[in-house]
Amino acid sequence: MAYDRYVAICKPLHYEMVMNRRACVQMASSAWVAGMLNSIMHTWNMFAFTFCQGNVVDLFFCEIPQLLKLSCSDTYFRELFMMFISFCLILSCFILIVASYIQIFSAVLRIPSDQGRHKAFSTCLPHLIVVSLFIFSGTFAYFKPTSHSPSGVDLIAAAIYSVVPPMMNPIIYSMRNKEILAAMRKLAHCLFFTDQVSILL
Repeated sequence: MAYDRYVAICKPLHYEMVMNRRACVQMASSAWVAGMLNSIMHTWNMFAFTFCQGNVVDLFFCEIPQLLKLSCSDTYFRELFMMFISFCLILSCFILIVASYIQIFSAVLRIPSDQGRHKAFSTCLPHLIVVSLFIFSGTFAYFKPTSHSPSGVDLIAAAIYSVVPPMMNPIIYSMRNKEILAAMRKLAHCLFFTDQVSILL
């Protein structure tokens, strides 16, 4: 998405040529392959541990920090290795996003009209909100100190990280769609009006 916004704003006349079907397939498949390799690496690493503290996970899904709590083997070096690989993957994505947005913002600031700058920034805002939400919730979920006792904070962090960004994606990306905005206003009006009628009755 960051590269798409970069091409749309910085090279608008070349957009159709650069963002063709082949380029989109290559970018999507590289993201999928990187995600699968990361998952395979984590799964392979978990098979090296021995588990002797029961099989009850304190979350609603098997998250790696929760599985590490159940292990009775020394997890320190393998945990460092997993964190290093994940950090390198996240850092490379983050650097690409930041580099794209530096180019975008420098191009947008050269636009002479306020309306043109506002329109260009508004096309980038949904992607920035989704990425920020995902990065901050993931950072909080994975880089906070783990405790061996069940914690409500762990459950809330995992729920925010796994549920909120995917749930907010369609909402955030659709905020510029006039039909969806009209439907949301109509729904809010119906809900508010129904509440007022029920209160009066």
